[in-house]
Amino acid sequence: MFQINQHYTELQGSYLFSRIASKVRAYEAEHPEEEIIRLGIGDVTLPLAPAVIKALHAAVDEMAVKETFRGYAPDLGYEFLRAAIRDHDYKSRGADIEIDEIFISDGAKSDTGNIGDIFSASCRAAICDPVYPVYLDSNVMDGRAGSYLPETGRYSNILYMPCTEENGFIPQIPSEKADMIYLCFPNNPTGMTISKEELQKWVDYALENGSVILYDAAYEAYIRDENAVHTIYECEGADRCAIEFRSFSKNAGFTGTRLGFTVVPKKLKCGDISLNALWARRHGTKFNGTAYIIQRAGEAVYSEEGQRQTKEQVDYYMKNASLILEGLKEAGYTAYGGVNAPYIWLKTPDEMTSWEFFDSLLWKAHVVGTPGSGFGPCGEHFFRLTAFGSLEDTQRAMERIRNFSC
Repeated sequence: MFQINQHYTELQGSYLFSRIASKVRAYEAEHPEEEIIRLGIGDVTLPLAPAVIKALHAAVDEMAVKETFRGYAPDLGYEFLRAAIRDHDYKSRGADIEIDEIFISDGAKSDTGNIGDIFSASCRAAICDPVYPVYLDSNVMDGRAGSYLPETGRYSNILYMPCTEENGFIPQIPSEKADMIYLCFPNNPTGMTISKEELQKWVDYALENGSVILYDAAYEAYIRDENAVHTIYECEGADRCAIEFRSFSKNAGFTGTRLGFTVVPKKLKCGDISLNALWARRHGTKFNGTAYIIQRAGEAVYSEEGQRQTKEQVDYYMKNASLILEGLKEAGYTAYGGVNAPYIWLKTPDEMTSWEFFDSLLWKAHVVGTPGSGFGPCGEHFFRLTAFGSLEDTQRAMERIRNFSC
């Protein structure tokens, strides 16, 4: 009889956001008259920028004409988009990244989940706690996590890096050797960011120990701190030890159109084996390319109009973040983030568990957030709110929270 990948049975519970959706559906079925405000899942609410829509329409028109029709996209993505990414995101910041080191995809979630395909199951992964669930779950699926330990809520072979109030929610360099190190800045869920000096220490550690850093920079457009880095390749030697993931979802509102990219430098090697070549083979074999019209839309993000319009959208969400952060503090909550990221990380009152707070907030204030424990054991007693709602919904949600009693 056929056998399954037993590692899938080692996953704990349902995917975090699926569980949230299930709870909200159950509440709505029981209370159809109540209006729920969703500040949980980080989905954008503003429409695509006019420059992006214009590019989409133009690309669709091209697909209707024999001379300009496009079929399969090139494996790595169209050169016009990769060149725009290279020039705007890397060359402009002094990072020597070339076109053939940029791989166009359908988003950072896919790539951060799939990158483990090119690493041995014997590698030890270092993952922040709390953390975006995909990093951990994909390593469980790949057989890299070891046994689940119910008493700690952790896996035996994962090297956890606690991010707590005590260390300012910034992970500390592990004392044990890690092969794969997952970092995300600005961070999801805590909203924290990191300085170039601090990130350089991670790069130095990786180079010294033969580790690879898997750096998720999906929220770099939200950085306001001049000392924070926008790409890990601002750090010396990072092109020899780091892979970077980016997304158009939050900086340009592509959550429904799907576009992202991953950078794998050619200098990054395991002995004589190029990780760029391995990822190119994996990418070409298992991914069939992002649609031409979507890549043209991505190119438009880098136009002068596109940059101005998408910045206005980011500023809109950051205004929401400021409203949430200040509103929570005025209501007596301890809250973090919301300055360089669209996420606010608040401490639950009276030692409530994060799911208890979720239920109370849903049932009494009709506001949805994300329980911190869903991001890992260190997320317990914390709760994430996002700034991606409309300004009006954000204002109404904060009014409800100010009047809310657990």
